[in-house]
Amino acid sequence: MSTIIETSDLSITFGGHTAVDSVSISVPEKHFKSIIGPNGAGKTTFFNLLSGQLTATKGKVYYRGKDITKFSPTKRTREGIGRSFQITNVFPNLTVLENVRLAVQSNAGVRYQMLFHYKKYLEFEMKALEWLRLVLLEDKKDSLASNLAHGEKRKLEMAMLLALETEVLLLDEPTAGMSVEEVPAILEVIRKIKEQANRTIILIEHKMDMILDLSDSVMVLFNGRLLADGTPEEIMKNELVQSAYLGGHVDE
Repeated sequence: MSTIIETSDLSITFGGHTAVDSVSISVPEKHFKSIIGPNGAGKTTFFNLLSGQLTATKGKVYYRGKDITKFSPTKRTREGIGRSFQITNVFPNLTVLENVRLAVQSNAGVRYQMLFHYKKYLEFEMKALEWLRLVLLEDKKDSLASNLAHGEKRKLEMAMLLALETEVLLLDEPTAGMSVEEVPAILEVIRKIKEQANRTIILIEHKMDMILDLSDSVMVLFNGRLLADGTPEEIMKNELVQSAYLGGHVDE
């Protein structure tokens, strides 16, 4: 299977601190890769380099073999890389359906025009409803996004990313801030996306049971460096990974 996203010696330095240090990975199409590591390991910074929120000090990011290192976040989204954040990013004063419909329209290159009758956008609404069904939110389509529970907002954000037809989904701690009761629903959505949406998923998450259940491979960051990269089973048996999580020192 061909590589969809790749990094080569990717690094970023803030002052004298190297937050991501020469990380090279290769992710195949339709692959589910999780990123783990202790607090301060560089996980979110690495995500920001992939999505374009930050620009690398050195190294490269490739998407389908194209060098996108200097691309803006918007341009990367147009290429096919979608990013969710730890804090939800939806339009609170629009309905659930309107949020997703706008993403569908954006992907189609059609801007909303006040003088056009709403039925002109019926095809966009039908497509938006398909994405809402996938993330288990169809019954909330007429609710204001501001009235959704936190877990429902995360599902809405995923529907919007899917509506943009992005091939790579970067999910930054999708269960962050959720109650224990909300977590199973978001896990079901992520599993459905993995099984039905033909996307490559790169996930930052702290819940190890979730990672072991969903991931094809797991990469471990420690002090900004790539400590290990392998199957979930290989990572769980890795002594260096165990040392990092137990707070031990990892040799060069």
